[in-house]
Amino acid sequence: MVLGSRVRDIRHSRDMTQEQLAEFLEVSPRYLAGIERGERNLTLDSVDVLADQLGVDSLTLLSRR
Repeated sequence: MVLGSRVRDIRHSRDMTQEQLAEFLEVSPRYLAGIERGERNLTLDSVDVLADQLGVDSLTLLSRR
C-alpha cells in the first residue's frame, strides 16, 4: 500500500487527475487506480520504470517518507 500512497501523493503534488497521470504514464486509468489502491503487485523492474517515468528515485516510491 505504500507504493500506491506514494504514487497518489506525487499525483496530487503535481495537481493531476488519475486520467492525466495515466495518460502521461501511457497506462490505462483503471491500471493506475489499481496501483494507487494497492491492488496491483508490481515487480521491482516495474517499480523502477514507474519511478523513472515519474522522475523520482525507486526508493521514494517504496519508503514511507
